[in-house]
Amino acid sequence: MTRSSLIQISLALILALVAGVLVFRMMRTPARQVQVQEVPKVTLAVAAADIAKGTKLREEHLKIAEFLQQSAPKGAFASTEEVIGRVVATAVSAGEPLTPARLVNDTTQYGGVSTMVMPGKRAVAVKGNKVLGIAGFIRPGNHVDVLVTIDDNRRKDDTAVTKTVLENIRVLATGTELQQEGDDSTTSPVDIYTLEMTPDEVEILSLASARGQIHFSLRNPADKDSILTKGIDIPRTLTLLSPKPKPKARGAASPSTAVEVISGTERSTLRFKQ
Repeated sequence: MTRSSLIQISLALILALVAGVLVFRMMRTPARQVQVQEVPKVTLAVAAADIAKGTKLREEHLKIAEFLQQSAPKGAFASTEEVIGRVVATAVSAGEPLTPARLVNDTTQYGGVSTMVMPGKRAVAVKGNKVLGIAGFIRPGNHVDVLVTIDDNRRKDDTAVTKTVLENIRVLATGTELQQEGDDSTTSPVDIYTLEMTPDEVEILSLASARGQIHFSLRNPADKDSILTKGIDIPRTLTLLSPKPKPKARGAASPSTAVEVISGTERSTLRFKQ
């Protein structure tokens, strides 16, 4: 074995020994533990399911959920006991925290339709039937026009008149149903309809329902246009879809009867129209 070969083998052994020592030390050195800073969290009272406006909160409406402290809404309640018995001022979605802004003043312990009425308006109930309610397709949240068939005492004959007197009126409730259950294909025939109106509109509806017969016409939610009508009476109704009278032909001679008169030696012809 030559001298150069011995030198190369010696260097390889030394390098292997150094590498082994380094690996051994690395294995003996404890791994650095990554310290994760714990983010503070809070528990808040949230809606267990969708809650409609005007609902008086009960235990089954609520649950507790965990939130990051930095993302918790200001004023949110930490326990369900703080909000049980309060009334929801606006609709709350499932999982949404309850805050004072979502609730009616804490001195108010009532709920139902009264909290759903917009300021400046009133809720008025009208007795209905399947015809008035369009076979039950009128649901809470819909908008309707109100028509009345009433006698117009200013007329001598044919006093009955039908006229649209109110339009785009919001339906607050149908019977005891304050929010629509199911989809639009389901029906809910009831006997009472609660409408939201201004005080002036309440007076119009009260008179119309007391002195005449009212009907609802259901509006498309996107239809906001105001439609002014003249109303309809019996004579105008009876002339609808009637054929137009045939015009007389120009130059056509009217049928007549000719009479010849003889007086002495004179003769004349007289014609008489039939």
